[in-house]
Amino acid sequence: MPYRENLGDVLLNVEDLRVIYKTDLETVAAVNGVSFTIKRGKTLGLVGETGAGKTTTALSIMRLLPSTTGRILGGKAEFNGRDIMKFDDLMLRAIRGNSIAMVFQDPMTSLNPVMTVGDQIAETIETHNEKISKNEVKKRVGDILTLVGIMPQRMSEYPHQFSGGMKQRVVIAIALACEPELLIADEPTTALDVTIQAQVLNVIKELRERLGTSMLMITHDLGIVARICDDVAVMYAGEIIESGPVEDIFSPKAHHPYTAGLFDSVPDLRSDAKRLKPIPGLMPDPTNLPPGCVFAPRCSRAMDICAREHPKKTVSGAHSLACHLFGGTGA
Repeated sequence: MPYRENLGDVLLNVEDLRVIYKTDLETVAAVNGVSFTIKRGKTLGLVGETGAGKTTTALSIMRLLPSTTGRILGGKAEFNGRDIMKFDDLMLRAIRGNSIAMVFQDPMTSLNPVMTVGDQIAETIETHNEKISKNEVKKRVGDILTLVGIMPQRMSEYPHQFSGGMKQRVVIAIALACEPELLIADEPTTALDVTIQAQVLNVIKELRERLGTSMLMITHDLGIVARICDDVAVMYAGEIIESGPVEDIFSPKAHHPYTAGLFDSVPDLRSDAKRLKPIPGLMPDPTNLPPGCVFAPRCSRAMDICAREHPKKTVSGAHSLACHLFGGTGA
């Protein structure tokens, strides 16, 4: 069970989420017992390398897994105390884009090329506000474009007339059109250059503070985590192996070897090291995960027990990690 100070402060509570992708040839164990909470008005950073299961976790919360292959085997995702996993299609349509919105990785493929950006924002507003007038919709579209730093006059333009950074702002505008309680941002700056990344992150941060929106920020960039997030969950091979407040994760205290490896892989201006220290090896095959600790094959501190037994969580206040080096006596 993840650490929680006050259940009344929790907007989203995910517990023991398990997801697979099943085909005729193989079964991929994508998410394996993931648990975390997001408090009202706070941002959780979900960190990990490509293939860790971050996007699958987000799509599961939104119930947007591919219907032919994706299956949720167990767990729950309570939003405002109600389990999304038990929602029917009508209830899901009511919360998607309204109470929970998602910003996808690539703005180039998230927008409809034959609809104006204004119409795409208006579509979200009209879907969740059936009695709203056309004039009111137009005003709200202009207001939301202004909010993300785009002139309202450009609402009649098409996506190809915008730069990559502007397209991402439009995607954020669509996500925030109904002022959702929870925003899921799936690596929203991956396709952008560094200067545009900074602008988009500033927009997200300002909007979160202005609207009081909670956020799940999915990223592999520790710099973004330090700048945007209140709490951090480090994900590896479908599991959360360490989590806690951002101050704990970025402090020099003892960390899971994988978390320590992530920090060693980042350039440090205070260090005179000539080379970075990458984590050796690759993430395990999700169709054939090791029986013990999933990180053991790559871990320089692995012990015999690591290959045999899956570590339990060790909890210290708000900080938890799953590693045999730290006892693993927690829940």
